[in-house]
Amino acid sequence: MSSAQTETHGSGSSAPGARGRTAQRPRSWVLRIGGRQPIGTLFVTPYLVYLAAIFVYPLGFAVWISFHDYFFTAPGATVDRPFVGLENYTNVLTDPEVWRSFGNIAVFLVINVPLTVVGSLVLASALNKKLPFRSFFRTAYYIPYVTASVAVVGVWIFLFNTNGLVNKALGPLAPDPSWLVNSHLAMPTIAVFVAWKQLGFFIVLYLSALQNVPNELYESAALDGAGKFRVFWSITLPAVRPATLLVLVLATVTGANLFTEPYLLTSGGGPDGATTSPVLLMYQRGLQQGHPDEASAIGVILVVLICAISLVYRRFLEKD
Repeated sequence: MSSAQTETHGSGSSAPGARGRTAQRPRSWVLRIGGRQPIGTLFVTPYLVYLAAIFVYPLGFAVWISFHDYFFTAPGATVDRPFVGLENYTNVLTDPEVWRSFGNIAVFLVINVPLTVVGSLVLASALNKKLPFRSFFRTAYYIPYVTASVAVVGVWIFLFNTNGLVNKALGPLAPDPSWLVNSHLAMPTIAVFVAWKQLGFFIVLYLSALQNVPNELYESAALDGAGKFRVFWSITLPAVRPATLLVLVLATVTGANLFTEPYLLTSGGGPDGATTSPVLLMYQRGLQQGHPDEASAIGVILVVLICAISLVYRRFLEKD
């Protein structure tokens, strides 16, 4: 009788374990494929497909082109595109025009990125407070970002051309040659223009970060007698560090992909190539001159440099 009960209890105790193991098998398989949130993974899948089709495949194809003697042909034509190794990279790295384009974009980033980060953070801190007409100012700063580039470029040409309003206001202090036809001032002018145009977007990023900072921190600092600069340095800056990393990376990526502004403001990289960016040079080499292999090599080098700069940002800003 006791042995029967023992068998009964043994079978009863082992059955739930067996059922648990049986039930866990499909769950572990789902976790391996879909992660802890398979429904979320399912919803993200269309975007992953979009990334693969729009970004991953073109980047991989560009890398392939950069190692081959590639040229455009008529649709349906079959031609030999032999592997040339590092020949395209050697050609572009020994080309003074390529080096000058990277130097131009370095000047642009040195001016544009700090101006974007500092300007958007200061303005976001001001707009985060209770100010009269705060909604109006928030909208006003965001409008240039959503306005068509061609329309905004037309306004800046009207302001900064030889007979523009800026030169008339400066009078004898106006530069000669003027801003956009001056080889020393053209790229800094474009850098300021891009910072002004995109400022509204980065202000929104900083505003979302600032609104997550607890007010108790500011109240405690006020009770301790901390000044405005001390509060900004000790509370605001550390609190928005992740947003600062995002702004730095986005501003750098956007600046490195500079194309529309020099193409429209300086008629394609003038004066004398002073505003030619790597992306604009890729367009000229690949489409206008028929050398997509060299253009792809320039693009791969640009991607590697952007990734390296982004890693440097992350290393310095994510330190405890």
